[in-house]
Amino acid sequence: MSAKQTEVTTGRRRFMKTVGGSSLLLAGSHPASLLAATPDPWDQAQAIIDRFAQPLKFRKEDFMVTAFGARPCEVKPVHAWVSLKARAHMHTPAAGATDCYPAIAAAIAACHKAGGGRVLIPAGNWLCAGPIVLRSNVNVHLAAGAHVYFSNNPLDYAKYGEHDCGKNGKLTLTRWEGNDCLNYSSMVYAHGQDNIALTGEDWTAILDGQGGVPFEGSTDCWWSWKGRAPANAEGVPHDPALGQSERAVNPLNPPTLAGIAPHLSPAEAKKLQGPEGWLQRDPHFLRSLSEARVPATKRVFGIGHFLRPNMVQFISCTNVLAAGYQTTNTPFWQHNPVDCRNLHAKGIYANSLGPNNDGFDPESCNGVLVEGCQFNTGDDCIAIDSGKGTDTQFGPCQNVVVQHCRMQSGHGALTLGSIMSGGIQNVYAQKLVFENLNWRTDPLNIAIRLKTNMNRGGFLRNFYVRDISIPNGIRTTPAFYKAQPGPGMPAGQIATGAGGIITFDCDYDAANDAVRTRPPVVTNVHISRVTVGDVQTPQGRFSCYQPIVIMGPVAANYNGAGTPQVLPVSNVTISDCDFGTPVNAAQPVYLYNVKGLLLKNVKIGGKLINATMSP
Repeated sequence: MSAKQTEVTTGRRRFMKTVGGSSLLLAGSHPASLLAATPDPWDQAQAIIDRFAQPLKFRKEDFMVTAFGARPCEVKPVHAWVSLKARAHMHTPAAGATDCYPAIAAAIAACHKAGGGRVLIPAGNWLCAGPIVLRSNVNVHLAAGAHVYFSNNPLDYAKYGEHDCGKNGKLTLTRWEGNDCLNYSSMVYAHGQDNIALTGEDWTAILDGQGGVPFEGSTDCWWSWKGRAPANAEGVPHDPALGQSERAVNPLNPPTLAGIAPHLSPAEAKKLQGPEGWLQRDPHFLRSLSEARVPATKRVFGIGHFLRPNMVQFISCTNVLAAGYQTTNTPFWQHNPVDCRNLHAKGIYANSLGPNNDGFDPESCNGVLVEGCQFNTGDDCIAIDSGKGTDTQFGPCQNVVVQHCRMQSGHGALTLGSIMSGGIQNVYAQKLVFENLNWRTDPLNIAIRLKTNMNRGGFLRNFYVRDISIPNGIRTTPAFYKAQPGPGMPAGQIATGAGGIITFDCDYDAANDAVRTRPPVVTNVHISRVTVGDVQTPQGRFSCYQPIVIMGPVAANYNGAGTPQVLPVSNVTISDCDFGTPVNAAQPVYLYNVKGLLLKNVKIGGKLINATMSP
């Protein structure tokens, strides 16, 4: 292939903010003049879109990975997991396959040293037993038919990190569910780089994490570390007796924080440690280290721990493009850009049904355009995040546009949070199809979803949605709110987990957070022109269980000192929508701690509603 200039679309200049951080300014513009010229919030969305009209440019030189020693591999059939409950026949690299990690790393290094260009992975099957680490001015490009199989040996992601943590391995500074730590590297990674791209020719260009392929000599796989399926049941196997999952008590974690966080008072330590054994579960230990403000470089996980790595994670990068490829069988989240500026996701297919296989989770990013993508996921299709607990140093996720995407299976099609302690603002979603083609077997749980609680806190403001088509409805059976022990909301009665078209849950998963001292604030949400179709179920033709569920912050679950100000969800309008026929026709709207929900020209079960509603 001849060398040529590669252009990939993204914005070239940083976004600028007003003092309040809520308005996007073009370079050289005066705040007052811009605000006067764009009173319509959708003009702000267009300003974000326009920033990506100028393509990134890379030098006219290709660096073929085969020139650095990469060799395609033979593959063999394997019967592996494609979700928590289902297996299928697929392929995995055969014994003796060449590890292409050294060649890919060398090609990226040479490309970067030359001033940039394109690192090309040709058609064929390739084993990569280590992370692909992008560097500035490098576009890693997968040709049509290129299938990269990432090794499913966890040790391969604890070999090359910058932090030598002894028996825990050489680890990478990463972020896991909103908290910083040293852990296994993501399979594609970049930190502090500028002008980078990960692209594919089409969806036959595949990044395969082999999340459901058994480890060598074991029945366990990456997904076993979730620890969800019961032992000996049909589903991804794990043996609770071995303690090899994120839900198990890990003896490598201390039973108390006294040694690692001696600055805590006894009362503070007791709260963070929880009941006996609680602290020693890896996710709880990490969250407690964050709450205790232990430095990230002392939050050491990796070998002997069970926090699965993300598939693609870019941290503190500028001018970033992810475009045109497919991800599948990922150990954990499929994409998690953190603290990135000018981030463009275009035409990717996030296609992975394992546990926590979110499709695209931009976290504390500023200036994001997600367009033309398709999502088929084992968790949220898109989830907009901003850190968890005290890890909010990167600020809010803001100035985000999502458009022209298609969603299939997933927990939430368009989700805000739950990892949103740093806040979310200025999010615009339009012209989306929540197709839900798998509604009979693996339905989309919720269409538009907010998740937060008294720990995650944060804020959501300036959220605008329009022109959403949901032809096959969403899940018609409910999943109910899981109550925090105490005098708060009742369990098993509020359909916050599944079945709602629009669901705001301001007390999400509170039982897993020891500190609940940050009441969230939700305001200025405007949703219009959402059309939902009915499907034929055994019980009749329905579109959902309950169209609107808004549960504001639950003051009773606050566990800090004093009496906090707990604000209701406010300034929410829903207009010009047809939500089809709900199963729960007797109570199509559930509200708690909401101030003045405005429904304007909204149809539910064929009945037109124009009303201002409060609990």
